[in-house]
Amino acid sequence: MTGSVPAAASAAPTGASAPQSQTTVQPSIEQRIADELGVRRHQVASAVDLLDEGSTVPFVARYRKEATGGLDDAQLRTLEERLRYLRELEERRTAVLEEIRKQGKLTPELEQQVLAAESKARLEDVYLPYKPKRRTKAMIARENGLEPLADALLADPSLTPEDEAGKYLGENVADAAAALEGARAILVERFSEEPDLIGGLRERMWSRGLLVSKVRPGKEAEGAKFSDYFDFSEAFTSLPSHRILAVFRGEKEEVLDVSLEPDAEPAEPGVRTDWETLIAAHVGISDQGRPADRWLNDVVRWTWRTRILLHLGIDIRVRLRTAAEEGAIGVFASNLRDLLLAAPAGTRATMGLDPGLRTGVKVAVVDGTGKVVATDTIYPHEPRKDWNGALVRLTKLATEHAVDLIAIGNGTASRETDKLAGELVAMNPGLKMTKVMVSEAGASVYSASAYASAELPDLDVSLRGAVSIARRLQDPLAELVKIDPKSIGVGQYQHDLPEASLSRSLDAVVEDCVNAVGVDLNSASAPLLRRVSGISESLAAAIVSHRDANGPFRTRTALVDVPRLGPKAFEQCAGFLRIRGGDEPLDVSGVHPEAYPVVRKMVDAAKVGIDELIGNTAKLKNLQPQRFVDDRFGLPTVSDILVELEKPGRDPRPAFRTATFAEGVHKIADLRPGMVLEGVVTNVAAFGAFVDVGVHQDGLVHVSAMSSQFVSDPREVVKSGDVVKVKVLDVDEDRKRISLTLRLDDEPGKGGAGGRQRGGGDRPRGDRDRQGGGRGQGGQGGRGGQGGQGDRGGKGGQGRQGQGGGRQGQGGQRNRQEKPAPLNNAMADALKRAGFK
Repeated sequence: MTGSVPAAASAAPTGASAPQSQTTVQPSIEQRIADELGVRRHQVASAVDLLDEGSTVPFVARYRKEATGGLDDAQLRTLEERLRYLRELEERRTAVLEEIRKQGKLTPELEQQVLAAESKARLEDVYLPYKPKRRTKAMIARENGLEPLADALLADPSLTPEDEAGKYLGENVADAAAALEGARAILVERFSEEPDLIGGLRERMWSRGLLVSKVRPGKEAEGAKFSDYFDFSEAFTSLPSHRILAVFRGEKEEVLDVSLEPDAEPAEPGVRTDWETLIAAHVGISDQGRPADRWLNDVVRWTWRTRILLHLGIDIRVRLRTAAEEGAIGVFASNLRDLLLAAPAGTRATMGLDPGLRTGVKVAVVDGTGKVVATDTIYPHEPRKDWNGALVRLTKLATEHAVDLIAIGNGTASRETDKLAGELVAMNPGLKMTKVMVSEAGASVYSASAYASAELPDLDVSLRGAVSIARRLQDPLAELVKIDPKSIGVGQYQHDLPEASLSRSLDAVVEDCVNAVGVDLNSASAPLLRRVSGISESLAAAIVSHRDANGPFRTRTALVDVPRLGPKAFEQCAGFLRIRGGDEPLDVSGVHPEAYPVVRKMVDAAKVGIDELIGNTAKLKNLQPQRFVDDRFGLPTVSDILVELEKPGRDPRPAFRTATFAEGVHKIADLRPGMVLEGVVTNVAAFGAFVDVGVHQDGLVHVSAMSSQFVSDPREVVKSGDVVKVKVLDVDEDRKRISLTLRLDDEPGKGGAGGRQRGGGDRPRGDRDRQGGGRGQGGQGGRGGQGGQGDRGGKGGQGRQGQGGGRQGQGGQRNRQEKPAPLNNAMADALKRAGFK
């Protein structure tokens, strides 16, 4: 036997039904979370109490630091997720205990095992033998009195199976062969439901196994977008989320056949596998030449090939998908956070251009507050080609409304429209306008939404998109919150992800971003207010209605006059709302109204008026935080107040900056290897970043081409919205793939040390899911350079693939010339026997 099995599966009891005993009950939920976060239990307990009372994560993170010991929003989000999981686990644990108790099979030892289960998977392993199931061969065999035969042969292999089986013949057991088949069914079921054995083998397969995919015959042309997976294998533990999702999508679209191999090197046909050896050792079976040994070892082999292998394959598939979904949701959430926190252009008059050809370019001008002041439709492109007329009308609008910025949607005809805007800027130098390409992802979703209808009732649906494009340049956060986060288009394989988990994660990101920036109470839209801590959709509508009816709020405390906005909601939301030019100077800051008495003490200590203290760095530095600590407000809160007073209501977002696209570069055909271009990062995936360089197709900077140093996460280098300089490495016009590098000294055609990017990424753009490029040029010498060290037909290192990113890549040293696939056959046979087609 080679290799090893985790401790849970390595024990070898002398009897088949003696599970490994566990007597330690799991610690409390709070203690488990505390251990995982590396904090004290009382911090977690306090946070749990606050969340259970209805407090939000942003509120707890910012205004209850004393209670939680300073847990930040990231820790609290993790705590919130783990709390949900562990509470679900406890609910399931209670149900399992009740079900086993009803069966009259709950022993003290079994109860200990159930109580000690630390995960849902372990709990289900323990419960499996007691889980109600359809009538099985093992059940029928027990009813026919064959369990004593199975026990006898397992306990005493010196018995002769055929002779012993002859003692159990009857009306339903015709001969010794039928008796032995029934005894085998009983032992197979018993062995395959050993929780310690299954748990250990599952972890062993996870650490040693491979995901393998092959193209289905005849599907090569139809499934070309999955070509990187036509002959693919990679260890479970090294698979990134985008590759897992790509393979599973290829399988779903019936392009790929996917299998899970338990070992990197399959055993020779007819040779007992490590897995069978481990099962035999666990249940106390060995081959000592005794009469029943051969029969018992056949039972072990049957157990592995027909039950355990199938069970583990299903478990590993679920685990892979779960890990991939978590990774993809994490990428989506990170990109969404970067987009929402992108630099706002500010309160500047802006012209939004929603490009189009036959239907024309939709135009909307908004003033500094985002109010629509003019709209129009122009036809500068095919088929009307009224270029000069369009310029005249745009000049008139720009002059009348003192336009400062021109926001151009990046969809169809965007480069042609960008050229038009460039001429408009050149013709009107006195206006000092700046043109900016803006992502229009989700604009059509907003245009057709109920909120857009209520917000812009007098505008045609087609013109609302131009308004959204203009406003998202002024303030991305305020405008993008009006759109379902899933429609913003910064995720990978989002349509393959679980709806509930994705929505929960993205909603949390939006909530965190909105509350980190703060919201102007007197100008915020209902969708923006709805994302403020403690404000529901109905409360947001009530606040807007009250504001419309009674005029701007003069103080935060006036919120209590809003119908149904009670003390709890006020506590949660007040600190995140801003009032500029109101009656209370502190209302423009992030200081919570409950802490205003602390600020009054600071004013008295500084011997200046509150207006003189706010923003006065010298005075604030002279104040000793410890002097203002009391029973309610500790040092963390007092320190935060001093920081906030120094720069009240500061915006954490970066300064506004624009990219300048190269003149004469409008389409992929205009690109040449070696060009250095400026572009905007539109999306960041696990394998690299997509960059808009102004040719209607984003290029990919593979993670290996981001830095001369190793980069484990592309977001360490760039994030969505960043303006970057890139060099073109390779252009594949037919496949619409552009390979870029951030290392401007890279030679075209050679790339970096990362190899070709597998499978691209599923890059949603606009409002639909698209396959986005996936070449990520690389390798020591790129396509033909020092390649992957996997042996693909007997040729060694000089392969097509680059180090680390190719089909085999660094560490994938595996000969794939004659690779048997026992898992495929075993699983297929087992599935047929189980009734699956």
